[in-house]
Amino acid sequence: MLVRLLYASRALDPRSEAIDAILAQSRQHNPACGITGILCYGGGIFLQAIEGGRNAVSELYGHIQRDARHREVVLLDFEEISERRFSGWTMGQVNMLKLNHSILLKYSEKPELDPYSVSGKVSMALLEELMATASIIGRV
Repeated sequence: MLVRLLYASRALDPRSEAIDAILAQSRQHNPACGITGILCYGGGIFLQAIEGGRNAVSELYGHIQRDARHREVVLLDFEEISERRFSGWTMGQVNMLKLNHSILLKYSEKPELDPYSVSGKVSMALLEELMATASIIGRV
């Protein structure tokens, strides 16, 4: 059974090297576990959707909750799915440098990434629009 999980967290270390290390680890680990997904990072905040088998996604989310590189981990949405939305990415990353900030403003009060202030459904809609309009790094 396939599931999709959406969460937000704050980076303990917002330096690009630390974020790159998280992405590299995801891209190395995820294929063997059947995990796909997309990550949006901006302003020290992660917004991430992960997809795969229920056990694999559950195990990965538990690992993220215990990972000292993340704080304030919040589950935004969890659902059973009939097909993957992000199957082309072992862990795609939204290129925030190419982002039109009016897209962020469409989904929140300010033109900044803040999944803590909106619903999980709104955050998922934002990720889908970002995927459709922004450059995604890390496609398999």
